[in-house]
Amino acid sequence: MTFRMILAFFTLCAISLFFGANQIEWSLLPTLNEKAWLPIIASRLPRLVALILTGSGLAMCGVILQHIVRNRFVEPGTTGSLDAAKLGILVSIVMLPSSDKLERMLFAVLFCFAAGLVYIAIIRKVKFSNTALVPVIGLMFGSVLSALAEFYAYQNNILQSMSGWLMGDFSKVVQEHYEIIFLILPITLLTYLYAHRFTVMGMGEDIASNLGISYAMTAALGLILVSITVAVTVVTVGAIHFVGLVIPNLVALKYGDHLQNTLPIVALGGASLLIFCDVISRVVLFPFEVPVGLTASAVGGVMFLAFLLKGAKA
Repeated sequence: MTFRMILAFFTLCAISLFFGANQIEWSLLPTLNEKAWLPIIASRLPRLVALILTGSGLAMCGVILQHIVRNRFVEPGTTGSLDAAKLGILVSIVMLPSSDKLERMLFAVLFCFAAGLVYIAIIRKVKFSNTALVPVIGLMFGSVLSALAEFYAYQNNILQSMSGWLMGDFSKVVQEHYEIIFLILPITLLTYLYAHRFTVMGMGEDIASNLGISYAMTAALGLILVSITVAVTVVTVGAIHFVGLVIPNLVALKYGDHLQNTLPIVALGGASLLIFCDVISRVVLFPFEVPVGLTASAVGGVMFLAFLLKGAKA
């Protein structure tokens, strides 16, 4: 992890913390004036924490899925995980109208885990001559789940509201309404503790078995970690794409595939990318803001396209 990356991360954190539509009375901050500190404590600090945890969590989800499937082009958005989480949340809203975020998260985890198992079963069943078809199958699978979610929402008259609260957006993250996202912290710790197993699993089932690692158990653990992270993210801020695709590829290109060494870099890169996208979202139409989900898709898409074109020329 280079000094430049750390410096860029803290610079982005400072910009995110002190930039916004509401003006901060700088002269009153040293006096610990409650009114002056309120926008920072109640809104901007929770938003920054949510950005860091979401970005790092999604980036690590991408790494785990890429090692499970052994394909560089997969992430929660290209395996149906995000769409399955949406469907789970919609089912919880209809079945349990008074459900809170924790109950919705549990439904999302179950649907996301089930979708992950189905996707892996499909990938293992079909022999692909072209690795690019692996994420294509995931996109098709996700489209089916998304269509089911929209049809379910249409049947229950919640289609109009669904598109709003499922779009990746951090503007509604405020104190005492986002704390469930801290569940990503133990997920991060477990991912790091099992980093060596995930690295070996990425070498293939035969090699993993020869080294005494249960491929099925490790894959199941990885899917559980991914499912919880995706569910927490979708419940709190909505769906965000490309973070889990771009960052792991860029890190692997420069630092290799040994997760025990690269996971901190992946987490820092994911957090930095999402904070950068959030700052862009607040600047483009200032004092209004664009949902981060749209900005992340645009920035991540351009970065990944540049990555592919660079690889093609190499």
